[in-house]
Amino acid sequence: MSNPAIQPPLTNLQMELLKLFTWQLPEKDLLAIKDLIAQYLLERTFELASDEWEKRSYTVEEFQKKIDGKQ
Repeated sequence: MSNPAIQPPLTNLQMELLKLFTWQLPEKDLLAIKDLIAQYLLERTFELASDEWEKRSYTVEEFQKKIDGKQ
């Protein structure tokens, strides 16, 4: 007999989404919501990266060296 995997508790975001979406959505609406979430996460990631860039005072040249592996 296999033991079920232990699941960590739900995050605050997961709980809110479960509360909000207690009804069935058409596939079109579900895809639109997924796109909205993906867009938000992409924008947030860029904001955090930009903040780090400024905090570390990176220049384009320094960053390009890191990308090229020349550090």
